[in-house]
Amino acid sequence: MSQVHGNNNLISNEQLARNCKVDNVAEPNLYRDIFPYEEIPKVIFDNIQVPIDVPEDIWITDTTFRDGQQSMIPYKVKQIVDIFDLLHKLDNGSGIIRQTEFFLYTHRDREALEKCMEKGYKFPEITTWIRANKQDFKLVKEMGVKETGILMSCSDYHIFKKLNIDRQKAFDNYIGIVEEALSHGIVPRCHLEDITRADFDGFVIPFVNKLMELSKQSGIQVKIRACDTLGLGVSYPGVQMPRSIPKVMNTLRTKCEVPSYALEWHGHNDFYSVVPNSTSSWLYGCSSINTSLLGIGERTGNCPLEAMVIEYGQIKGNTKNMNLHTITEIAEYFMKEMNYEIPVRTPFVGGDFNVTRAGIHADGILKDEEIYNIFDTNKILDRPVVVAVNEYSGLAGIAAWINTYFKLNSENKVDKKDHRIAQIKHWVDEQYENGRTTAIGNKELEYMVKSNFPELACDEDTRAS
Repeated sequence: MSQVHGNNNLISNEQLARNCKVDNVAEPNLYRDIFPYEEIPKVIFDNIQVPIDVPEDIWITDTTFRDGQQSMIPYKVKQIVDIFDLLHKLDNGSGIIRQTEFFLYTHRDREALEKCMEKGYKFPEITTWIRANKQDFKLVKEMGVKETGILMSCSDYHIFKKLNIDRQKAFDNYIGIVEEALSHGIVPRCHLEDITRADFDGFVIPFVNKLMELSKQSGIQVKIRACDTLGLGVSYPGVQMPRSIPKVMNTLRTKCEVPSYALEWHGHNDFYSVVPNSTSSWLYGCSSINTSLLGIGERTGNCPLEAMVIEYGQIKGNTKNMNLHTITEIAEYFMKEMNYEIPVRTPFVGGDFNVTRAGIHADGILKDEEIYNIFDTNKILDRPVVVAVNEYSGLAGIAAWINTYFKLNSENKVDKKDHRIAQIKHWVDEQYENGRTTAIGNKELEYMVKSNFPELACDEDTRAS
């Protein structure tokens, strides 16, 4: 009997072979009860739950140079190499950022890939992405990579409407390119596009079973990337297939015997759910989550890599020896070198993610920043708490701004009851009474503070010297 680690719901090799037969229907199964198109998609509950089963080893993969890049002006070779270096720096030998994938279609893509391969980094490992045809696969062989992603649309929306073929023809085409890869000793990572609208019994299960059969025959583990192409996956329990992420993962593991380490999730953010959906994949047996830096990707974007680093830390209780300050460095690189505008309220990387403007919050930060800060953002991300001053800041807000801006320790912190704070507040109030609508800028506030606190100006001069 074939075995799956940690799984008692086992199927025999004989069953596996029988389950490789596709239901070659004449008409596509479009799940119109779930996806009526003229209405918002439906979440159908069957109240059947599957168990949480977090793999012992979980990790992150990156698609910044593939799915991320196709949503931006094409990256320059130097930019790709710089970002690759930053990914390596962030991982810091931990193996948490396990792989990154590259296009191969242009001279620029191949030059960037070659320069990154010359680095010799173990992490992230370089992989590629191609369509399921032998012309594309020829590029993979020429570049000498060990693993490639291969696009394999698995829903009837794509098979019937995009490819204009039937399920059996799609099955045969996909299997042919996988056999080609295996014959050259290259690991195929099969991207099952649009899996959250796919017919599992009629296509996905037979197809994946065949892939696992080829794995056993070749001695090379075929990998499965489950692609939630339109972000339709649902993370909460008791939901009917094919939208249920817990059931997608459970089905691939129990009915197809895909080991956790060969399972990967690729999500999109169309329904604001890309992070919880990705986390759910980890929780229900998938080892690998595909991401892009800053969530840059098709339409509403991919799962942000930096978000899953923090999720990893919450689930595992640590981030090994990762260099998390690099997250801030990456954000600064995209803004300065690529003119990319990060929305200021974006968690972890936005300019205002740990900025407070409300007076009552500032008062709490003045007493102890832990009251209103998610964690020690200065220590972990090299992003100290910031208090912005506006008409609502009050005495506490101004005092908190001074303490954070001038990095005053507990002994030297300014108290909101200091009469000089009231003088500065009077100036701030006058600004807004005279029609100002913007926050007070750091430099103009610094001038006012030094005018009222000359010792801070002296301290600055001492530090500078």
